[in-house]
Amino acid sequence: MLDILIICGTRPEIIKLAPVYHALRNCGWARPVWLHTGQHGDMARQMLACFDIEPDIELSRAGDSLAQFSTRCRELLDGVMASRPWSLVMVQGDTESTFLGALAGFYHHVPVAHVEAGLRTYDLSRPFPEEGLRQMVSRIASFHFAPTARASQALQAEAVPDERVFITGNTVIDAQHWVMRHRRIKRGGTGRGHLLVTAHRRENWGSDLREICYAIADVASHHPELDILFPVHLNPTVSKPVHAILGELSNVHLSGPFDYLRMQQALIDAWLVLTDSGGLQEEAPTFGVPLLVLRTETERPEAIESGCARLAGTRRVSIVKQIEDLWEDGEAYAAMARAGNPFGDGQASDRIVDLLQGALEGGERRREAV
Repeated sequence: MLDILIICGTRPEIIKLAPVYHALRNCGWARPVWLHTGQHGDMARQMLACFDIEPDIELSRAGDSLAQFSTRCRELLDGVMASRPWSLVMVQGDTESTFLGALAGFYHHVPVAHVEAGLRTYDLSRPFPEEGLRQMVSRIASFHFAPTARASQALQAEAVPDERVFITGNTVIDAQHWVMRHRRIKRGGTGRGHLLVTAHRRENWGSDLREICYAIADVASHHPELDILFPVHLNPTVSKPVHAILGELSNVHLSGPFDYLRMQQALIDAWLVLTDSGGLQEEAPTFGVPLLVLRTETERPEAIESGCARLAGTRRVSIVKQIEDLWEDGEAYAAMARAGNPFGDGQASDRIVDLLQGALEGGERRREAV
């Protein structure tokens, strides 16, 4: 059995690595070990429980700042890496835990597998710091599991060898299929459905976030019959302007952040999603829900190109116009709803496990023969 160390620390990483973990547990040739870095606390624990995962290793977080977390996490990971002969380190995405996990594997000469590799905006400030982190991970990874052909092309354009890049689809779709089977997520509402809004990205803080809120207020006033669900990030930089602008509108329902299952239910029951989240761009098309992206660019252009999403920007007038256009144009809305999900078919985890088996077991046999 080959020991594979799965390193993650945030809610999105857990969602996207959970189906890979379950596939590895069932494969018969690998022993996956789940390490939680502590980057997210309660949110992460709820998510782990949602996917029936009990971490094998839990690191204790030091301090509140990212610098304090990173320094301590790097030190603790070094001890874990030295504790046994790992066959592989697996990380996902573009968080601080992703980067630290990949770096730990690299320093200990252990191959690094990067799930959801190749996402790019080529603007290091948008999103920050994610764009820089994922580019750095790509420089040291041995296996690049690209969710789409475009992501694969980005890696190849950066001179990553072809034999290290594999198009698998996105494991977030696998996670949705898992919860639909195991947690019975299905459409529960009738009629048009609600407008689901999320906005939290750092680059939208300030005037852009206020523009977004004023646009939502306009739509709420124009359509009092439309329920608008807005789970609000707990950071005061986000929550204060949202509550100040939208708090008195009767059909705008502000709440704390949704857990994963509640968000999936909110997605499947939605008429339209308005978001600056990368994850929701991938998830909404699974349920045939059109999506407007509250950004001027996206590292997931496949959603725009396939027709299931549109860029709405962050200007009040543009956002309102895009929503009203879809409200009035049933054919345009239907075309977006039936565009399908360009990010995967729910089989990405199985592809990743099959690819790793061929590579790792072959390498193990070669070492034994020496």
